[in-house]
Amino acid sequence: MKASYDAALARVLAHEGGYTNHPSDPGGPTNFGITIFDARKHWKPNATAADVKAMPLAVAKGIYRRRYWDAQRCDELPAGVDYAVFDYGVNSGIGRSGKVLRRLLDLPADTGVVGDAVIAAARTREPRALVEAICDERLRFLERLRTWPVFGGGWGRRVAEVRRVALAMASGTPPAVSRRRRGGALAAGTAAAGTIAAGTAATGGAAGLAHPQNWSVAILLAIAAAVVIAVLFVGAIWLVRRARRRPAAGKALVADTQTQTGG
Repeated sequence: MKASYDAALARVLAHEGGYTNHPSDPGGPTNFGITIFDARKHWKPNATAADVKAMPLAVAKGIYRRRYWDAQRCDELPAGVDYAVFDYGVNSGIGRSGKVLRRLLDLPADTGVVGDAVIAAARTREPRALVEAICDERLRFLERLRTWPVFGGGWGRRVAEVRRVALAMASGTPPAVSRRRRGGALAAGTAAAGTIAAGTAATGGAAGLAHPQNWSVAILLAIAAAVVIAVLFVGAIWLVRRARRRPAAGKALVADTQTQTGG
């Protein structure tokens, strides 16, 4: 629905956060969830990391509106369903979100295009049930990704938040959106900082596989701690072995002396 767009966009921006360039993110430099690949495709053909970092918020909003909300005809989807489909498309690509929606509506899923048949079928379904089905499928998809053990916590929280808000929208009681600045984006409600998108540039996902500010720090700290523990462990083993060798060497020296003196 048209009335859902502002709240849906604010929540997407809150989840996506500001500029990141995480080494595990195939999307590369990313700002407001817009990867450098999307920036080059929909904004500046030769955009650099510096361009992405300096990207105006208005540019990101325009890309989200045209390439994700309008492309999936979210204005015409039932309230709640529109937000669930929009956020899924941002996270994992509109190709996947469109196919999932078609499959859940018992339509051919050989394409991700949201056409007239999809809109008509969606309007015949109970919105809350459709929201639940979309979020259930999305979570199952994320859990199958090889990076789930690392980033699953953030992904799970995002899906849970989308489910909660979309169900409220479908019931006609959308939660209030709190507007404040965070990392250059508009924060909405309980912002899930450091969550990671599951899409890739190849599938049209705006956010790529990972752009978590908080996760990157946590991973680096964990690696550093593991290195320190390993060094201490190896050092302890070396000291123990050295201590064991000293008595043995002493005994050998005494025995040799006794032999030479005839003791």
